Amino acid sequence: MKIHYGFEDVGELKNPVITTGSFDGVHIGHKTILNRINEIATVINGESVLITFHPHPRKVLFPDTAGKNLLLINSQQEKIELLSKTGIDHLIIVKFTKEFSEISSIDFIRNILVHQLHAKKVVIGFNHHFGHNREGNFDYLYELGQYYNFGVEEIPEQDIHQETVSSTLIRKALLEGKIQRANAYLDHLYIIIGKLGEGSASCRALNFPTYRLPITEDSKLVPPDGVYAVSVLIQNNYHKGILNIKNSLPPETRQMDDIYLDLHLFENQSTGDIEANSDTSASRSYREKSSVHNTLRGKEATVFFVKRMRDELDFASKDEMKLRLANDLQEVGELIY
Repeated sequence: MKIHYGFEDVGELKNPVITTGSFDGVHIGHKTILNRINEIATVINGESVLITFHPHPRKVLFPDTAGKNLLLINSQQEKIELLSKTGIDHLIIVKFTKEFSEISSIDFIRNILVHQLHAKKVVIGFNHHFGHNREGNFDYLYELGQYYNFGVEEIPEQDIHQETVSSTLIRKALLEGKIQRANAYLDHLYIIIGKLGEGSASCRALNFPTYRLPITEDSKLVPPDGVYAVSVLIQNNYHKGILNIKNSLPPETRQMDDIYLDLHLFENQSTGDIEANSDTSASRSYREKSSVHNTLRGKEATVFFVKRMRDELDFASKDEMKLRLANDLQEVGELIY
């Protein structure tokens, strides 16, 4: 997948099959559209193209209302990573500004889709609107396609469990901690990508070393406080893990720097080490595993959310906390293969 920041460096495309939209989450509905442009491009010996926007249009158009507390399923980096797996040929990321939003639908079609990109076919999702004041729709696009000689196709909505899949529906599920439901809508595991930093001192004192996972974009959606079963990709290797989230407050009051995401990888610790951490052999095992732990600090990790296991708890003692962590390890070990 070739990535272009704006239209200037795109160059000449071969029979481009184009779609456009924010594509936050790259969910099952988005994938249906992307699969379709790939199919058409193969048939006509062309190239598939997605035009998307950053920042999210609502953040620019409605900064004090609809966009103010809008949380996004994916950061920019995460969205690019997910899109790279869809097989599309070109991703065009347009910087969304108020000036860009004022381009009329006719000018967007004529100046960008036709004259600049030479669209062969345009595919859009059900009830998709575009251009200034969202004035463009399928009928308008189809009419202009007849005039400018490009094809137009509309993809129907995708339903799961009698609910129409949308980024809004997925955000709601994630904010409620319904990870498995959100994953079904996404058709992949919800992810957070970040570089591993120094973890919790209190967990380290329990021979349960963790990494701190930073959130780099203010608008990135973080699920509610609690303990999560996760799978973690680091340097092409997968690890089982437990992620603890703290201080993920409502969007209107939260501070990104105060949100703690502490990640423990299974290779750093065993249940026996936690239960018998005063034993000499366990302490030696801990030191050895901490050495491995240190080598991963600063590495980029993709955390795949599998399930929300429990709420964040207050423990009366260290022994109670160790017992709970041992139970968490066992549950995650049985859940993730």
